Amino acid sequence: MKKKKEFMETAVHGLFLCLGLITVGCVLLITIYLIVSGLPAIRQIGLSGFLLGKKWASTAPEPFFGILPFILTSIYGTAGAMVIGLPVGFFTAVYLAKAAPAVLKTAIINVVSLLAGIPSVVYGLVGMLVLVPGIRTFFGVPDGAGLLAAIIVLSVMILPSVINVSVAALEAVPKEYEDASLALGATPTETYFRVSVPAAKSGIAAAVALGVGRGIGEAMAVMMVAGNAANMPSLFASVRFLTTAVACEMSYAGGLQRQALFSIALVLFFFIMVSNAALNFFLKGSKKR
Repeated sequence: MKKKKEFMETAVHGLFLCLGLITVGCVLLITIYLIVSGLPAIRQIGLSGFLLGKKWASTAPEPFFGILPFILTSIYGTAGAMVIGLPVGFFTAVYLAKAAPAVLKTAIINVVSLLAGIPSVVYGLVGMLVLVPGIRTFFGVPDGAGLLAAIIVLSVMILPSVINVSVAALEAVPKEYEDASLALGATPTETYFRVSVPAAKSGIAAAVALGVGRGIGEAMAVMMVAGNAANMPSLFASVRFLTTAVACEMSYAGGLQRQALFSIALVLFFFIMVSNAALNFFLKGSKKR
């Protein structure tokens, strides 16, 4: 019986190891494919011209392949969505995990789960039919499709990831920590933000990472509300993100244009890797302190 248990334990460990290696292998294959497919265009165009060029005219008689407008638009759009969505998601998570009545908590969690299940094209459709005309009317601009509309849509789309993961992290904090804080005279609010939140910061950081990844990687919704023109980023101007640049032109691209689109995908992949690495670095640095 003991040998059978040991065999089962070894088999399960081996299975988990294989699954983990498959996951790592998939990431490596994607990385290698993007590098092999994207570097030829960068070598031909030039790294500085590709990353710092302000004009993208891939189908012109004399094409230009500068992606600086796409890079800045993606950075501004994701940062704006985080500025709006993170505080809303964080405080909602704290309230749901620590202070909300059970009935209200269940209802809000169900609504958040519903938001997570809505396809991105539906967000884009609602934004295009409701948000874009609203921005055009409220601000008196010629066209409401632009960076502001994309930021608002992205800020709503990241909420489920931020809220669900943060709630799970806060609920995993041992109750003894909070009881000790309350016994020392701290108020419930002080306990939530000075004890529970610091204890759950790794899970909250994971929620932030998921939100950043969702914001940077979203294509369909922002393509429907951002106007999709290769302009330098402006709040009310039509703009194009890195993701939408690939999605718009890949179906008919060929030659150097297709290679340049793979280069954009490589830059996007690099951005996500750098953001995750930076988050892990700061998180580990705060743990050491």
